Amino acid sequence: MRLIFWTGFAVFLLDQASKYYVVHWLGLANDPDGRITVWPPYLEFRMAWNRGVNFGLFADFDMRWVLIGLAFAISIAVLIWLRRTGGTRWVHISAGVLIGGAMGNVVDRVFYGAVADFLNMSCCGINNPYAFNIADIAIFVGAIGLAFLGEDGKTKKTT
Repeated sequence: MRLIFWTGFAVFLLDQASKYYVVHWLGLANDPDGRITVWPPYLEFRMAWNRGVNFGLFADFDMRWVLIGLAFAISIAVLIWLRRTGGTRWVHISAGVLIGGAMGNVVDRVFYGAVADFLNMSCCGINNPYAFNIADIAIFVGAIGLAFLGEDGKTKKTT
């Protein structure tokens, strides 16, 4: 379980540091255009406050506390599941990545009322209208890791 904690903590810190840098230090939240071109045309920082779930779905509803509770419930469920079944080192890393990302977005919802999304990637003439953050990437990667790096018939407990 220590591996899950430290992996999650590292992901959480990376997410929060990146958001602080972009939102506060670069001032993207106060920029009238809300954009900073980083690597044209592939990457730009584009400020978006996401009050909903993925892609801003349900943003018109006040779901802040529901989504915070859901993040905690899923994180606790993953921890209980791994406590009971064990799991490989990579499964524990995946769980830490997922939980660290979830907690990064929880902190945003508590302090800002919304998740700070700022990464926008486009390519090859396709203009992507959506923004995301490091926590979103971590949640996706962690969930994929838990789904595909799971049980191989040899459950080993790690600490």
